Amino acid sequence: MSITEIAIKRPLLLIVIFTVLVLFGLQCYLNLNYNLLPKIEVPTVSVSTIYPGASASEVQTSVTKKLEDAFAAVEGLNQMNSTSQESVSQITLQFKSGTDINQAERAVQRKADQAINDLPAISERPQVNKVNLEETPVIKAGVTASMPPRELYEFVDNQLRPILQNVPGVGQVIIIGGDKREIQVHINMEKLQYYGLSLSQITQAIKNANLSFPAGNIETPKRQVSIRYDANLQSLEQLRSISVSTTKQGSTILLSDIAEVTDAAKKTTAINHINGTPSIGVQIIKQTDANAVDVSREVKKALTGIENQYKDRKLKFTISSDQSIYTLSSADAVIHDLMLAVFIVGIVMLAFLHSLRSSLFILVALPASIIPTFIAMYLLGFSLNMMTLMAMSLVVGILVDDSIVVLENIYRHLEMGSDKRTAALEGRNEIGFTALAITLVDVVVFLPLSLAGGMIGSILREFSLVVVISTLMSLFVSFTITPLLASRFGRVEELNNDSLWGSINMNFEYFLESLKEEYGKALKWVLGKKRWLLSGTILLIIGSIALVPAGFIGGAFIPATDQGDLVINLELDPTASIYQTNMMTQKAEAILLAQPEVKQAFSSIGFVSGSVSGAASNANLAEITTTLVDKKQRSISSEDFGIAMQQKLSRVLPGVKITASAISITGNVNSAPVQIAIKGTDIKEVRKIAEQYRKAVTEVPGTQFVKLSVKDPKPEVDIKLDREKMSLLGLNSSQVGLVLQNAFSGNDQSLFRQNGNEYDIRVSLDESNRSDISSLRNMPLVNDHGETILLGQFATVGETLGETTLQRIDRLNSITVQANVAGRPTGTVTSEIKDKTASIKAPAGITIQYLGDAKNQGEAFGSLGLALLTAIILVYLIMVALYENAVYPFVVLFSIPVALVGALLALALTMETLNIFTIIGMIMLLGLVSKNAILIVDFTNHLRSEGHTVHEALLEAGKERLRPILMTTLAMILGMLPIAIASGSGSEIKNGMAWVIIGGLSSSMVLTLFVVPSMYLIIDRLISVVKPHKTE
Repeated sequence: MSITEIAIKRPLLLIVIFTVLVLFGLQCYLNLNYNLLPKIEVPTVSVSTIYPGASASEVQTSVTKKLEDAFAAVEGLNQMNSTSQESVSQITLQFKSGTDINQAERAVQRKADQAINDLPAISERPQVNKVNLEETPVIKAGVTASMPPRELYEFVDNQLRPILQNVPGVGQVIIIGGDKREIQVHINMEKLQYYGLSLSQITQAIKNANLSFPAGNIETPKRQVSIRYDANLQSLEQLRSISVSTTKQGSTILLSDIAEVTDAAKKTTAINHINGTPSIGVQIIKQTDANAVDVSREVKKALTGIENQYKDRKLKFTISSDQSIYTLSSADAVIHDLMLAVFIVGIVMLAFLHSLRSSLFILVALPASIIPTFIAMYLLGFSLNMMTLMAMSLVVGILVDDSIVVLENIYRHLEMGSDKRTAALEGRNEIGFTALAITLVDVVVFLPLSLAGGMIGSILREFSLVVVISTLMSLFVSFTITPLLASRFGRVEELNNDSLWGSINMNFEYFLESLKEEYGKALKWVLGKKRWLLSGTILLIIGSIALVPAGFIGGAFIPATDQGDLVINLELDPTASIYQTNMMTQKAEAILLAQPEVKQAFSSIGFVSGSVSGAASNANLAEITTTLVDKKQRSISSEDFGIAMQQKLSRVLPGVKITASAISITGNVNSAPVQIAIKGTDIKEVRKIAEQYRKAVTEVPGTQFVKLSVKDPKPEVDIKLDREKMSLLGLNSSQVGLVLQNAFSGNDQSLFRQNGNEYDIRVSLDESNRSDISSLRNMPLVNDHGETILLGQFATVGETLGETTLQRIDRLNSITVQANVAGRPTGTVTSEIKDKTASIKAPAGITIQYLGDAKNQGEAFGSLGLALLTAIILVYLIMVALYENAVYPFVVLFSIPVALVGALLALALTMETLNIFTIIGMIMLLGLVSKNAILIVDFTNHLRSEGHTVHEALLEAGKERLRPILMTTLAMILGMLPIAIASGSGSEIKNGMAWVIIGGLSSSMVLTLFVVPSMYLIIDRLISVVKPHKTE
């Protein structure tokens, strides 16, 4: 008993099965997370190490190189990039695709722990983290209140942060800016010399006076009492009264005699503004598996509650960016497209079937296929994101295909006089093989996409599996629900001219019959002129492919999206202080906030995306995250607005390098799409070649903000020791280094405890004693004999130029040429850059590597190309298995190239690029256009088995299958139109894919009807020649 017989004979069983599937499907749907994109795992680990006060070259030598040597042996390592800046080392380790990132992170942590003993004593412990694209701020907000800055920071740090960290789904809360309390001990150098003391003596004295010990217990037979020995400082007065030393006369030298002790704020390394108002920045990062929409809602609820609680202090949270808004609007836009597609498919069904009843038979397939898919999504850990929702909206046309083919054949049997039950069984059994073939073709086309590796695999896995699962579900529906409904409620509509509806249907049927007859005549003529048809088709295919190298179709990795967020970066001279940077940022903010397109501006000065918190090397950098009004309320795209603002700000702020970048679809700041790494051992040669490349890139149209990844050298003070003199004076280089570090960087090893909180005690020279180079020359040092010696007595102190940023790739010195692209596709610009720079001759030992979008695009196109090839082979193998013939399946494959004509022409006419999503559209076309060919070939074989000649069978099959081909293709084309012309959030990603499908299906619908019968005839004749005994 077949599955269809069970469905027809036991309808209640089927109703129960689908009721259960729908109930569980809806339950799973409600439990699915909302995210913008699927979880993208990049096999990358970052290692950050702070080495306070060290120059870039010192950081590279003492920290970066030692860690690189340790990490080189980590298994699965693909590439290692490092950046050494003042006080901070950053190493990025990229692993091969498929590497277990958690295992890689543990391996890197082990190697970092082993290398700690080789690092300088005062460098901090290396921080190892796996790179997670989901760790982007869900919410950015500025906190303002009517309380002193230091009090506000303490409130945010000690009270607000714990509340927000307890919100379900919140992973991390980052605080930017604010005045953090610090106890500062400023030592007067003249008094230090007068008393003959060294800085290390004072640091040690403070440390010795500020201790607590677990002293043990007093035990008796009856009780046990612990001894509390707490010698921690309780007040600043106690700190000032610490005895540092005694004079020869026996009098005590107190800390207050030689230093000023103040309750102050830490040195400012980051400043935050919200809409031009000084504030404390708060960034909320969600847990990896949390729902971004829920986290955002709960955080906003918590912030409102805190605002109400502290109304008297005028506490206010201003949210500058909220990732959930774009996520929800993108999801809503896709759901809107889905509903429109369902409606349009319904209209097409109504037009062809002339009956609301029959149209509903088909439309039942949509919820019956889509809702149970949510069960699989939940079990596989998928989320409701742009890719899974887009898969559902694109698949609407596919889901009704099987039901259309089955129902159309059942109605053919009804018209031939069969009763409803017989027509349902025979109609399904006759076409079941074809329905299975067209479904399996879709499955094998999408399955290879789910197996792609790397970032492209992460993006496409959920998309392709949702299509596969829902398509298989639609096959089950077409074999069960569709025949069941037809066997119970099916009816051949009697068409007449008595009503308007009847008249419209009669005219439409007359049109279809006329079209069928005209097509029959045209096909008969074409079968006699196959050479002309195939020559013309080949010319069309060549012409459409030529559109790509001719420049009519550009290339890109991912199409640019307009999320309404923009990041404007300011870079001042490397010597600029954070206060200078702050002044320039305030001017930029005033200009930005005066623009009608700008809604919010969130500024971070000294702390930019990707920087290490606490590093002092970013004082000359600022980042303004600008939120624009909805794109429907402005006449300019965020990219064009960024260019206009860059030009305006560059005129108003001389000497400041300004770049503008849109926020990428992943929520990160877009890295430069064009990146060319120049690598070698000789840094001077590397810089020379990098400059040549920078000039060449600047000349290519479409490139913007072309710069080198390293900054200009900046002045630094160089100390050259006379080791012989130093030794004679009773000093060693370690003593000198420690004193200099204490004096200028400060020593914060001691802590001041109050009210359960801990604050750093920083011991350093007074600011007036560390403001110029002469103070350094006169730095007093005390040798083992208690004699005071000045640094200038045994060292030469002078100014020199030093690198501010040093980069290495795979342990070779490197400089990267970076450029943004505007107004032209990235792939096209990169190709032109390669042509332009071909004349630059790199000396031996210098290698050039293209990174960024060029590398991603190459890898993605390679993965998709392999998926396309696999899909074609699988389609062929499915046909071989179904037809038990290795030759006839080639007829089906000939329908694929004709789809390229329309697909590429559609891209050229709509000015879309060839990117990963449009290529997915082309892979999708494989399954869609093969179906039409399968319908013709299958019916031709069926007619030939009944004794018809090849010519008769082809003409009859073409005419009989014209209706279902038109119905399924028009349903898909018209269902795609809302997606193709959409303009809402995330529409840029969908538009190109939809146009490819519309164009490909249109050209395929026309050409397949002629090319497939012609190829069938040619192949049949070839078989006849090879096997003379086989006759028609």
